[in-house]
Amino acid sequence: MHFPWCLAKCPYCDFVSYVAPRVEIEHERYAASVVRDLRARARSFEGRRIGSVFFGGGTPSLWAPSQIGLVLDEIRRTFGVKGDAEVTVECNPSSLDGASARALADVGVNRLSIGVQSLRDERLRFLGRLHDARGALDAVRSALSAGTRVSADLIFGLPDQTPAEAAAEALELAELGLRHLSAYQLTIESGTRFGELARRGRLPLANEGAVAESFAAIDEALDSCGLEHYEISNYAARGQEARHNLGYWRGDEYLGLGCGAYGFIRDGAGAGVGGVDTRGVRWLNITTADGYMDATQKVAVGSPRSGDGLCQTCEHLDADTLLRERIMLGLRVAEGFDLKAAGGDLGVIGWTAERTHAVERLVARGRIVRVGSTLRVPRDAWLWTDDTAARLF
Repeated sequence: MHFPWCLAKCPYCDFVSYVAPRVEIEHERYAASVVRDLRARARSFEGRRIGSVFFGGGTPSLWAPSQIGLVLDEIRRTFGVKGDAEVTVECNPSSLDGASARALADVGVNRLSIGVQSLRDERLRFLGRLHDARGALDAVRSALSAGTRVSADLIFGLPDQTPAEAAAEALELAELGLRHLSAYQLTIESGTRFGELARRGRLPLANEGAVAESFAAIDEALDSCGLEHYEISNYAARGQEARHNLGYWRGDEYLGLGCGAYGFIRDGAGAGVGGVDTRGVRWLNITTADGYMDATQKVAVGSPRSGDGLCQTCEHLDADTLLRERIMLGLRVAEGFDLKAAGGDLGVIGWTAERTHAVERLVARGRIVRVGSTLRVPRDAWLWTDDTAARLF
């Protein structure tokens, strides 16, 4: 579920988001639009049960909890929802306090993911955040007091940040009682304010060596307090992993609702565009808020497709493309993935002669560990995972 509004646009963010004060957001109209979107797509996902729900953004903690509850009620009525389903709302500290955290819990949210990003005021100013370090810590404590599972995001690799400072911030958060933490390297995306500044040579950037050392320092710090490094950017106590994200990394289907939301559904073998045999469809909803809300008034019931009034793009994916995605995402997870099983699931051969030779070379270089048909990247080679995956395409 994508909620597209924010109080301010962060200079590093390339997600679909629009700046608006909370009082100007059309809370009820947007919820009604998401419900219509859900009803239009439900038939395509018939027979599935929902294992997780994720409200991302934008800043979903700006959305009235009553409207989040309305959407959740519609999901429960429409699908069989697993009893232990994970229901996450992304939050910014500037729009989360004890009362709002409890209100979200009351409507069925059981996990809050808080965009802390840093615990140092000067770095928060650099990142364009509206909160200060004290506000971030208060938000985390408020979420914990509501009785939900709580995760926090940090950004490392900032200019002039030492590895010891990056590790200290991660440790300070973990010691509040968090059982899940995400640590992302600052990346500069084109189309953002940081991207434009970097293009003009006016953005200070961290030294690559310091970034790598920060990655290792955070790993060591969080390991010391019982958080396992289960995915390149994510740490959790045993059993507290983000189930929703694990679904993406394992190639599960997902129903995308809302302005700018992506969805993916397996469609089995069949003739796709130009008669090409396809195994899945990924679509992107209209990316303007008003355009999306208007489109849901007249979208046809059925599978997402180009020209249905709601899809901005609709991509038919063949089995080889989906297998490459499984490789790229599966290698991000500490447990790795079974290449033979992934190929079998998609109806193609995973262990081609070319891949077998590539794996042998990567094993010899210490970039991959192979056990039977399962591949994983050892921790000390995680920084090169994207390159490793590309060699298996």
